[in-house]
Amino acid sequence: MTTVISAIVILGVLGLVFGVLLVIAGKVFYVEKDPKEEAVRAVLAGANCGACGYPGCDGYAAAVAKGEAPVNGCVPGGAKAAAAIGEIMGVAADAGEASVAFVRCSGTCGHTKKKFEYEGISSCLAATRVPGSNGANVCPASCLGFGDCAAACPFDAMHIVDGIAQVDRSKCVGCMKCASVCPKKLITKVPATSTNAVGCNSTDKGAAVTKYCDFGCIGCMKCKKECPADAITVTNFLAVIDQEKCVHCGHCAEICPRKIIRDFD
Repeated sequence: MTTVISAIVILGVLGLVFGVLLVIAGKVFYVEKDPKEEAVRAVLAGANCGACGYPGCDGYAAAVAKGEAPVNGCVPGGAKAAAAIGEIMGVAADAGEASVAFVRCSGTCGHTKKKFEYEGISSCLAATRVPGSNGANVCPASCLGFGDCAAACPFDAMHIVDGIAQVDRSKCVGCMKCASVCPKKLITKVPATSTNAVGCNSTDKGAAVTKYCDFGCIGCMKCKKECPADAITVTNFLAVIDQEKCVHCGHCAEICPRKIIRDFD
């Protein structure tokens, strides 16, 4: 019994000593936070999405307080956060143009041909690792539809609909975490004000595209020729809209024979 009591006493003393040492170490090594850092952190969206380029909201707030990051770096916070951070830092805030993600593929179920039925891990990245394959679809630039992008989206703005990824523009903040995990690099950023974009990323010749996808771009040049703003170019059989030149008339979407130019209006 005496041995047990002695052991308890010794453990209690050791705990007290270590506790005192931790308190002393905490005071000796304490790093006082910049009040601006705490103020900036308080006005951030709190998504910890990493869209600012820093490791979470804490990392971004610390960088802003040191003058190492722009005040408009919080993508989810948008103009409101930029204005608040600018006021804290005593600088003018330019929120910049809001943007959203866009998936450059229209090959929904039943409209694009497959080479085989994939039955492996439900992951786009895993599907592209099958030896000698770039996925189950014949089109080398098609969305695989397993939802790596949806899983990565912290705002529930990306969903798999009819076999391909689609963006809910009302929820998307343009953080582009979805793009970072897409093995096909199909997801790009477009202005939130954009009304049209080409839903295809294939650079194959038109004759090949028509054999494996009902909606792939065939590089027919019709949209380019009839665009009143000269905002469309066709390179490697793929049409691309220059969003800075686009006047949002929607004519390209109306005349596209393959119906792959999305009209967001």
